[in-house]
Amino acid sequence: MDEAGPVGPAVEGEICVKSPGVMQGYYKNPEATRGVLSPDGWLRTGDLGFVDAEGYVVITGRLKDVIIRKGENISAKEVEDLLYTHEKVADVAVIGLPDPALGERCCAVVALQDAGNPLEFKEMVDFLKDKGLMMQKIPEQLEIVATIPRNPSGKIVKHVLRDQYAKAK
Repeated sequence: MDEAGPVGPAVEGEICVKSPGVMQGYYKNPEATRGVLSPDGWLRTGDLGFVDAEGYVVITGRLKDVIIRKGENISAKEVEDLLYTHEKVADVAVIGLPDPALGERCCAVVALQDAGNPLEFKEMVDFLKDKGLMMQKIPEQLEIVATIPRNPSGKIVKHVLRDQYAKAK
């Protein structure tokens, strides 16, 4: 769904579910309930995705995946979507890492199409600038990995990456 309602096949939107098994609301918290349940009973999961040609739901990210650097919000998905268009990038996760001066620093974790053809930090920065990404949204850190960790449903497990790279720096 998007703000206007259901979207068509292959169109990204928020994944919403409705079934007899969906919760009725948060216990004694009508405000929180209104934030996640529509008046007609749809549960807003906070996940983004689309339905592919075979009818499977493909999860693409989180609606509120935000990095807060120097009080400014950076959409991880916005940066990821641009990096996915780079010819050297096979998979990507953009994460926020603790930083004493910035609050969080932006880190791009990239799996390459070809490990023999590396993506350099300056190349990433120049690419994102050329794509029109505002300077304050460009990652300060680039990490190259063999694969991006995912859970059984295909969602990137960013907490694993945050744990790994928060300890590394």
